[in-house]
Amino acid sequence: MNTPVTLVVDDEPDIRELLDITLSRMNIRACCVETIKEARQLLANQHFDLCLTDMRLPDGDGLDLVEFIQESGSQLPVAVITAHGSMDIAVSAMKKGAFDFLSKPVDLAALRQLVGNALQVSPGNTLEKDRRTRDTLLGESELMCEIRSKIQKVARNQAPIYISGESGSGKELVAKLIHQQGPRADKPFVAINCGAIPHELMESEFFGHKKGSFSGAIADKQGLFQAAEGGTLFLDEVADLPLTLQVKLLRAIQEKKIRPVGDQHEIPVDVRLLSATHKDLAKMVQEGSFRQDLYYRINVIELNLPPLRARAADIVQIAEHLLERLAKANQMPAPQFSRQALTALQRYNFPGNVRELENILERALALHEGDKIDVEDLNLQVVQDGAAKPQSNFNAEQMSLESYLEDVEKKALTAALEENRWNKTAAAKQLGMTFRSFRYRLKKLGLE
Repeated sequence: MNTPVTLVVDDEPDIRELLDITLSRMNIRACCVETIKEARQLLANQHFDLCLTDMRLPDGDGLDLVEFIQESGSQLPVAVITAHGSMDIAVSAMKKGAFDFLSKPVDLAALRQLVGNALQVSPGNTLEKDRRTRDTLLGESELMCEIRSKIQKVARNQAPIYISGESGSGKELVAKLIHQQGPRADKPFVAINCGAIPHELMESEFFGHKKGSFSGAIADKQGLFQAAEGGTLFLDEVADLPLTLQVKLLRAIQEKKIRPVGDQHEIPVDVRLLSATHKDLAKMVQEGSFRQDLYYRINVIELNLPPLRARAADIVQIAEHLLERLAKANQMPAPQFSRQALTALQRYNFPGNVRELENILERALALHEGDKIDVEDLNLQVVQDGAAKPQSNFNAEQMSLESYLEDVEKKALTAALEENRWNKTAAAKQLGMTFRSFRYRLKKLGLE
């Protein structure tokens, strides 16, 4: 096996010597230079597995070298070394494609962790990773091809990523893919819904606590950061974090250290941070309910997931995949869709996105008769008239999608019954449903 080679670019002899010694103890050969010019010459004529560069160099800025490597099309991971407190510069570097950053004075444990992560980034299995991503994140529309391409790119570095999009659009699925495609794939992926944790327990949940630090703390507890050590921490619905915890989260991101509740000492942590929410974080920053500095730290790179209605061309493929999976889970043969059913699905608005599509198909699978899923099995008619328009009366902050859909169905079923003088057969026919399906919905919604 060939010895890995790292290009070290720094004009301080002490730093070059420190990095050289540390890398040699990891069985990695270091090639040290002082200027960007020397680095470019070596990059043009020699293979490297990693580049470590200082930000301030005699003939330019370390960002220039990051850009040069990115523009060359090289898959070489490059990490920057910044002065203490220069987080803004580190963020800029990662936006331009840097793999990660180190702060001066260089922490040797953090250096070894960074180097270990970087050397696991291998462009050789790109085709296999792309195949796995296509199998997981379905759709051949231009929007989905672009999303998959972005996932491949951002998975290679360690920059915090903010995933935005409507409820049910697949934000956690994308977070898992980023983790699986990156150098931390064999380490933990820890996902947490920030809106599901009581505010008074948040600090303990995130950072852990020591025995006796508060009433009920009968033993030491490991926090989420420690549980995700070496891997990825995914903060879903990050907009629900209270301001008091936002301050401590910001410090953990910048310093890469945490302090458990009741502990006097800080603990170094190494996690990749991904976050998501369906809310408008930028608007929350303007309103003062979300810290601006934290927003810029978690939003180094943003991935915006399109709603399902924006990629109607993908609906058939996704629906067929979901139906097959649901049928397999229920140990039954997967029925086919009728042509009319597929047309109806493509025309439907899907305010709940893929999550709603799965809910619709699960219900249709349970209620259909014969070997096909038809339009009436989908039960889309209750909102079909407004399907081409956004559902402006749906507010995810005030009610769940399931409650919203039940409310819509109740109104539609009641209206049909009233119009047909409470004749269930006639009401079912008006809504394009079988009597069996209509009766099932009445019972489930408590309208019998």
